[in-house]
Amino acid sequence: MAYDLKKKLVIAISSRALFDLEEENRLFEKKGLERYYRYQIRNEEKPLKPGAAFGFVKNILRINRAFDDKLIEVIVLSRNNAATGLRIKHAIDRYGLDIDRAGWTAGAPIANYLKAFEVDLFLSAHEEDVQSAINEGIAAARIIPKKYKKRGKRHDVRIAFDGDAVLFSDESEKIYKKHGLEAFLAHEKKNAKKPLPKGPFAKLLKVISHIQQRFPMEKAPIKTALITARNFSTFERVIRTFDAWGVRVDEAFFLGGVEKRRVVKAFNADIFFDDQDVHLDRTSKSTPSAKVPYVKKKK
Repeated sequence: MAYDLKKKLVIAISSRALFDLEEENRLFEKKGLERYYRYQIRNEEKPLKPGAAFGFVKNILRINRAFDDKLIEVIVLSRNNAATGLRIKHAIDRYGLDIDRAGWTAGAPIANYLKAFEVDLFLSAHEEDVQSAINEGIAAARIIPKKYKKRGKRHDVRIAFDGDAVLFSDESEKIYKKHGLEAFLAHEKKNAKKPLPKGPFAKLLKVISHIQQRFPMEKAPIKTALITARNFSTFERVIRTFDAWGVRVDEAFFLGGVEKRRVVKAFNADIFFDDQDVHLDRTSKSTPSAKVPYVKKKK
């Protein structure tokens, strides 16, 4: 019988998001693809350092230890070719990551293969692939390449989300941008009992909630937080939305424009998803952060 990915949380990740390949990427940009390939093959045995999403991946894979059948599946999907993939394979083995599946497209777009692997979340440093994935209705974010200090072992994985244009659609955010704060607040008050439309990460939150429900609330291996610039007057609509979706968010912070960085850091997030550079530039200094692009409608 074929291996079934449908009942798992499937995370696809690029090699550059998982490992620190910034030096190699600069070589590619300056010298071209052939020089990059030759460098990777020549340095096949050279150890790779963890990338920005490494800690998140390593931590979330620990959940599988509690089950005979995996709940979490991590798949490396890379624009590298198969020959250069040996260096990535050596790094995965060196760090003891439970990753059994990978794909190497030799420069072809990754987004073409995401649905074939039943992917729930795609993390990459390649903006074009992330945008294509979002356009196809897959939760995807561009990881911001940074180096982070190694964290101590934890018993849970902590994932923080922005609200509008991430968990929710950008409908309300458009009203704020076009008409200002007062119009936005009036719109939310008027629609307080009407669930917000789903955003690109709503389905992912549903999958996470299914995993959480398999554990007592205090022992769930994944903790989630909503960290939004909305103020508390919009609380009712947000909470009613989660209830209508049948999901839970463990912690919620309505900051009313207060800087997000300290709250994200205090939550001790393994990763934070937002759509605004102004927030991500700050949060990424201490927390692995990823940008969720807006959906581009097909012409």
